[in-house]
Amino acid sequence: MIAAVLLAALATACALGAWRLAFAKWPWRAPRSAILLWQSLGVTWGLASVGALLAYALQPYGGGVLYGLRSFTESAVLFGMGHGLLQPYGVPRMGALVAGLMLLAVLVAVLLAAGTQTFRARRRHRLLLSLIARDDPGVPGVRVVDHPGAAAYCLPGLRSEVVVSAGTLSLLSRDELTAVLAHEAAHARERHDLVLLPFTALTWALPWVSVVRNAQSSVALLVEMAADDRARRYCSPRRLATALLRFGSAGAVPAPDGTLGAGSDHVMARVNRLVKPGPALPRRARYALVTFSVLLSVSAPLLWLYPH
Repeated sequence: MIAAVLLAALATACALGAWRLAFAKWPWRAPRSAILLWQSLGVTWGLASVGALLAYALQPYGGGVLYGLRSFTESAVLFGMGHGLLQPYGVPRMGALVAGLMLLAVLVAVLLAAGTQTFRARRRHRLLLSLIARDDPGVPGVRVVDHPGAAAYCLPGLRSEVVVSAGTLSLLSRDELTAVLAHEAAHARERHDLVLLPFTALTWALPWVSVVRNAQSSVALLVEMAADDRARRYCSPRRLATALLRFGSAGAVPAPDGTLGAGSDHVMARVNRLVKPGPALPRRARYALVTFSVLLSVSAPLLWLYPH
């Protein structure tokens, strides 16, 4: 029962931590470290929630969640053959077992469904680009689509592509275009699409939970800020801020499904951060944040092994 209580407390702490983190501003000072913390909170909440239900249900086996699942499977087989007594017995434990397995199945299913839909959308769009996009010697390595609207986005994958519209080429100055392309290249290099995928899937599974929606929105903003920080190494922050404002005033075309676009929500927050950057989070604080995130991530799996 101790493991079930600890896992339930851990799941509650992760939910409360996510609620507080969604409204905090300090993550803007260290977006990469904050993204790692968000990932740790999400994974730990899922494993702790499932583990708390299973730990209570499988407590009669006395060997932890993983051992209890194996023992329950063996007893179920024997029970089906007419031998032995199926445990856990009683309605509460059987209900907890069913609820835990269903929650685990839902979390895995929505993650696979979100990934499948995203990858299919990318495959379709990649095929479309092969038909309508062209290369431009003025922007080597970038695919150009002849569209008058302002659009710039990254199509992630094993062969990531950065795409801009003809309207973008005419809208932005050379320096601004360099800044936008550096931003999109950062998305491709750091695979921010994979960072967002679990949070998108969780939003599918629990769309009515405000904490989940706020988490997805917060991580999406941090991903953009992380790409902004990477782009600042190769261009002027003010040029990137100006490019974002130009996109906003020109009514940027929404990025296609499965891609990461330059125009997004919270543009003014990003612009203010680029124009008036605050002090970065101290290195010791970032290291402590990473260490805490790693320890938090391993806590739930260890409790799954904790014997009852």
